[in-house]
Amino acid sequence: MKRALIVEDDPDIVELVVHYLSRDGWRVEAVANGSTALGKIHEEDFDLLILDLQLPGLDGLSLCTEVRRDKKTANLPVVMLTARGEEADRIVGLELGADDYVVKPFAVAEVISRIRAVLRRARSVGVNAEPRIVTVRDLELDLAARRAWMAGGELELTRKEFDLLARLARDAGQVVSRETLMSEVWDENWFGSTKTLDVHISGLRRKLGEDPATPGYIQTVRGVGFRLATEDGR
Repeated sequence: MKRALIVEDDPDIVELVVHYLSRDGWRVEAVANGSTALGKIHEEDFDLLILDLQLPGLDGLSLCTEVRRDKKTANLPVVMLTARGEEADRIVGLELGADDYVVKPFAVAEVISRIRAVLRRARSVGVNAEPRIVTVRDLELDLAARRAWMAGGELELTRKEFDLLARLARDAGQVVSRETLMSEVWDENWFGSTKTLDVHISGLRRKLGEDPATPGYIQTVRGVGFRLATEDGR
């Protein structure tokens, strides 16, 4: 049976989400403290983490960061539930590794739908991840290990940054549309602004050491999307 951990200090929300997830075939546990949750995640195996941002002990963003740092839980699907709905908050949450971000108040049916989408996407990545290396000029990606190197030095990429770079690398030299990137790296039902994509592209460019004034690895094709330039710049 699939196991989910809810980290939320509002008992009414916990009751609702536990009820609907249980009906959907999940075995659900709930804790109200971020530090307690981190201990459980290290000691037990879960298939899904649902967490609030404002928590006692350890806040949700810090908890998500710790989960992504640990190799054992680096790919654990994470859905954030929060009252902080500003676009900047969403971007921070996704940048730190959340797979989706649901703003309170919410319809529980929407949360369940989002969770199903996140799990479908995670399964797809697991099925399609090939134990192979992709090389583009001085850039090297291990798609199975989810690691990337530039000129031999390893890049410290967030989960979404790696997914974006890997998607562009698979079709190096070709334009990948903004719509395709949002659909495949986030989700076809993503409700947020496409500025999220621009923020992640900017972060990737910085980590690749690119000069904003000079065309580098990631090239913008205005009105269409982005291209990872090959050796000949195409």
